[in-house]
Amino acid sequence: MPPRVALVYNEPVPSRYDIVGETKAVFSILEVAAEVSKSLLQLGYRVFRVPLVLPVTQAQELLRSLEADLIFNLFEGFSGYPETEAIVPEIATEIGIPYTGCPAHVLSLALDKAKTKELLTAAGIKTPPYQVLTADTIPEFHLNFPCIVKPLKEDGSHGITEMSLVRDTAELARQVAEISTVFGGFSLAEEFIDGREFNATVIGNSSLTVLPISEIVYSLPPEMPRILTYAAKWEPGTTYFEGTEAVCPAKISEPQRKKITDVALATYRAFQCHGYARVDMRLSKEGEINVLEFNPNPDIAPGTGAARQAAAAGMTYTQFIEKIVSLAQEKVKHECHHPPHVPRG
Repeated sequence: MPPRVALVYNEPVPSRYDIVGETKAVFSILEVAAEVSKSLLQLGYRVFRVPLVLPVTQAQELLRSLEADLIFNLFEGFSGYPETEAIVPEIATEIGIPYTGCPAHVLSLALDKAKTKELLTAAGIKTPPYQVLTADTIPEFHLNFPCIVKPLKEDGSHGITEMSLVRDTAELARQVAEISTVFGGFSLAEEFIDGREFNATVIGNSSLTVLPISEIVYSLPPEMPRILTYAAKWEPGTTYFEGTEAVCPAKISEPQRKKITDVALATYRAFQCHGYARVDMRLSKEGEINVLEFNPNPDIAPGTGAARQAAAAGMTYTQFIEKIVSLAQEKVKHECHHPPHVPRG
């Protein structure tokens, strides 16, 4: 009998993202699940879908009861509770079912942008200067303007708008207050690098491959910050969406390609990944590559992100999905069950 694959993802439900009109990123998971399911069926697998819903204990019990040969993990955390993203690899490891993508400790670590930056710095990988802030700690701010302000623990560009680029203390305080109100908790401010923006997907376990690099090319009115906002990713028809284009392969020199590739590989290794992950970077005016974000559970929808880069490498979408499955099935000798060391501040 063909292997049984459990396609696990988060069932879209009302959440705090509705308040700010950021629901498209949540519902996009249904399209990805449909496309991945189609590819798995073409590859001859028996596929059954497992949409997870709250409460967490119910989801955990459902995962423990799965009778599957492999879990294809598309779960991004419950809407409004991004910290739950790691439960699928946690349970899969517990019950001994192979799963696609990165281990639980990588997902948990990368969700915290400050801990991510600590690890990058400890590994000698450049990242923009940053500071974790709340409304009460604004007087302690010590970075150079302009800065970009983000939720500390979100992905998918949630909370990133034109107003996220701040140029003075008043704008900083406004944006930190906005994030605290909508997303709760802390904000991360980092010095803004207004250079070329790239992202690269790394795939592999012990043997690693960097797929063709993408550049995010902006053609925006001069008053609009060149940043990858939520609208740029998810809202067709907006100025940001229409003025933001991913060019893959990026038009770069061979030395630039090597530099970006080396940084992507160093980041992947620093987090002790396996499967696949994406590294987002910007080029400073000094010509140095700075890592902005590390995403160990990136969007793999056809025509976006990692899938676009796989296509540039000559893979069909189904071949890309087949590669992800083969990496999950592969014996990973280097897999580490302990989190990478992050020095305490």
